[in-house]
Amino acid sequence: QVRVVESGGGLVQSRGSLRLSCAASGSTFRFNFTDIGWYRQAPGKQRELVAGISSGGITNYADPVKGRFTISRDNAENTVYLQMNSLKPEDTAVYYCNVVDNVYSRRDYWGQGTQVTVSS
Repeated sequence: QVRVVESGGGLVQSRGSLRLSCAASGSTFRFNFTDIGWYRQAPGKQRELVAGISSGGITNYADPVKGRFTISRDNAENTVYLQMNSLKPEDTAVYYCNVVDNVYSRRDYWGQGTQVTVSS
């Protein structure tokens, strides 16, 4: 079992910045063997992938956030970060972290989400 906890959300003005953190813990997985994704879900919309980072450090981003968001990982701290700059009101959503265990359980785990609200 893997526990995933997101933090760092809040209320920010348009063009502001926030850094989200995703911490994973568990006794039967190795963080450096996981792929991690940040997703978001706005009211009335489907959950969508925002950014991902593979166990090898390869990153990918959704078009709306390219150039503004940066995903990174610290394997020593079992944590993934999402640096969000130049925030827009349309970035308002609950942000979720998804951890994919590629080696041990071969399943994925979700956190409870963290709210990001961008005011205009």
